[in-house]
Amino acid sequence: MEKLGSFIDQDVPAKIILQYYFVFIPEIIRLMLPVSVLLGTLFTVGKLSNLNELTAIHSSGISFIRFSIPFLLTALLISFIAVYFGGYVVPKANKERISIERKYLKKGFIYAGSNIYFQDKINRIVTIDYFNTNENKANRISIQNFNPKNLTEMISRIDAHQMIYDTTSKSWIAQKGMERFFLNNKDSVKKFDKLLIGDLSFKPADVIKKQRKPDEMPLDELKEYAKNQRNTGNDPTRIEIEFHSRIAFAFANFVVVLFGLTISANKRKGGLAVQFGINILLVFIYLIFMKISQAFGKNGLLNPILTAWIANLFFLIGGIFNLIRLKK
Repeated sequence: MEKLGSFIDQDVPAKIILQYYFVFIPEIIRLMLPVSVLLGTLFTVGKLSNLNELTAIHSSGISFIRFSIPFLLTALLISFIAVYFGGYVVPKANKERISIERKYLKKGFIYAGSNIYFQDKINRIVTIDYFNTNENKANRISIQNFNPKNLTEMISRIDAHQMIYDTTSKSWIAQKGMERFFLNNKDSVKKFDKLLIGDLSFKPADVIKKQRKPDEMPLDELKEYAKNQRNTGNDPTRIEIEFHSRIAFAFANFVVVLFGLTISANKRKGGLAVQFGINILLVFIYLIFMKISQAFGKNGLLNPILTAWIANLFFLIGGIFNLIRLKK
């Protein structure tokens, strides 16, 4: 509810506020799903343990591993569903949520797009102060070209008041500006009313995509975005970590059930309350572990795939170890 005060200050209609919190629900579900699955396992297995039902099941010849299979299969099914939910449903809801923030709270970019910076090619940087999506028109633009052999050396620059996309020629037309050339330590300036720029590799739809947040992108778009970042010479590490983390976090449902099963099966003094505390503590340790590994990954110290999955691997190994120990 932290943004409720901001909504009230901006006189946002109650209908929009309710819509905002409604589209926030999928993100909350995604975050709370591992905890919910763990608690479901805890209260089921923990109750059986406290009532000595597990002892009776074991006495009938059913091993704890056999007893755990239905829980693990259910958790695995939930994990696959969570991949789709977190990879496609949540980004769609986040897109609407962020759109409301931009429009009513003036947070980030407004709908038309402002202050957009991106790398068109490895030796070209494009700056757009304001982009009008209805007219496919960029306002106050700057295009800087650098020497491919020495990216610290600028060889030309175009500054224009406007740039319009021509759908017929599929090229951009800059209007009312100047083109500068920096060759052999000399600076030459050429003014123009119209200038056809045919070698720009982006289209109007791409401009808005370039300012979209990763939270708004489904998995396939996120993967494509990371590929584009690499092709343009940018570092795609953060995007790749986000991509793999969504999948890894979905499979946290399976990992926490495996780990929680082995802990809940042990009968302890204090009953469910103690087991509840232990399992919740482990979930928070897991989340902290994941955040720390992401910090190392974003600094380039870990591979993006390893960054996303290292917490799952550690807890998976711990769960398997406890499972073998219980079997003995």
